[in-house]
Amino acid sequence: MNRYEEQQGEISKAVIYCRMSSTKQTVRGDGLGSQETRCREFAKYRGYEVVEVFRDDSSGSLTTRPGMQAMLAFLKARRKEPHAVIIDDISRLARGLMAHFELRMKIGNAGGVLVSPSIEFGESSDSQLVENLLASVSQHQRQKNGEQTINRMRARMQNGYWVFQAPVGYRYERAGGGQGKVLVRDEPNASILQEALEGYASGRFAAQVEVKRFLERQPSFPKDLPNGEIRNQRIFDLLTRVIYAGYAQLGRQPAQGAPRGADQLRDLREDSGPAEKHRQGSGAQGYQRGLSAARLHPVQ
Repeated sequence: MNRYEEQQGEISKAVIYCRMSSTKQTVRGDGLGSQETRCREFAKYRGYEVVEVFRDDSSGSLTTRPGMQAMLAFLKARRKEPHAVIIDDISRLARGLMAHFELRMKIGNAGGVLVSPSIEFGESSDSQLVENLLASVSQHQRQKNGEQTINRMRARMQNGYWVFQAPVGYRYERAGGGQGKVLVRDEPNASILQEALEGYASGRFAAQVEVKRFLERQPSFPKDLPNGEIRNQRIFDLLTRVIYAGYAQLGRQPAQGAPRGADQLRDLREDSGPAEKHRQGSGAQGYQRGLSAARLHPVQ
């Protein structure tokens, strides 16, 4: 019997650690609850008394998580009485090699002994080989999921659909015909923003500061600061965001309600000076209708 097995034999109390990748997964499913149930069954089988349960809803590539930090602090405060740390699966601890080994070391230094119903942790060469292989597979799955997500987003954009967070003035709504969620106008902010964009393009607002004042006077339009102000940079971002000019589509989904002054707005992307300068047409060649929005508007 090695030292790791001897430690497990001396332990009578345990904590459970559960993790999901996102809050969305936590709300929609019962992943955390299922993990806890399985861990409690394992604790009962081993004769452990479960004294605390810690939960996280964050990526497995991260090591700094609220639940993990709380668990480490709990273990350190009771270092003289080692606790078993039960995880449902090795991927619940981490989904990256570096993160796995870092957390493994921190748990050990805090007085915890890692156990799981899915894998037998140990100090023998065979046990460590299996652990390393499973940790590598977990990292590969995370990376592969990320690649697949990016590929699907790119393909959907090529089909003419917006895939990022809905900008101000739009919201997502599920459409029929297998289209999934598409952007639709979100009133009253859609009309407010349309008036601001068209006003700047037509000369009604001579400078961006006038657009700023107009939007600040609208009670429903979201503000940046507690005093009701909107930052200058945000005004510039709104005036140069290509989806508002109708250039975020490749064919199927038009940018619904694009302002009638969209052609003039193409020229506003780089200069923050008076609108009259832009209406002269300088730099309009910079945008091409139908060009992928992924190139024109990176994820913020």
